[in-house]
Amino acid sequence: MNEATSLSLLQRAASAGDADSWERLAALYEPLMRRWLLQYEVQAADADDLLQEVFSVVAQELPRFDHNGQPGAFRSWLRKTLVHRLHNFWRAQKYGQRGRGTSSFLEQLHQLEDDASDASRVWNAEHDQYVITRLMEVVRPLFQEKTWEAFRRQMFDGHKAEVVAAELEMSLGAVYMARHRVLNALRREGAGLIDLR
Repeated sequence: MNEATSLSLLQRAASAGDADSWERLAALYEPLMRRWLLQYEVQAADADDLLQEVFSVVAQELPRFDHNGQPGAFRSWLRKTLVHRLHNFWRAQKYGQRGRGTSSFLEQLHQLEDDASDASRVWNAEHDQYVITRLMEVVRPLFQEKTWEAFRRQMFDGHKAEVVAAELEMSLGAVYMARHRVLNALRREGAGLIDLR
């Protein structure tokens, strides 16, 4: 395995000159970020501008981002970057003068900013589910159908390895190895983005 393939997507995107990885990271996060922006009463055209701002900040700051090794460090940093841009957007738009639930909106932003709030827990859960789903799409083509099926049946269907081995006519060792190989690929690609145990 060469050095480039041993680095996670986050590490590759943070490397100077790796435009392809940066594009992959932005493409990974764009739908999730757009969905969150639209939940905060941002119009579609404004969401495009805000996404550009968020990704511009992330691209600029990512090489200096210090992942502290704690689960969710990047997720939290990204959430706070989004919240900061939303604060700036709403201030610039002077929504406070419209008299329509601004204090409620600002309270929602403060909730999202607070690591211990329900809004942050919802963000974390949605983020993790979304990212793992997208990472599985990325690593799926790396494996033969039988390997992927052995992994899927163990991890998502909850089947015991012995049952999977019998159903797929594989050795028990091959079933365990399939699970191990796919999980390793997911961990490697998603390191720093999501905590996979």
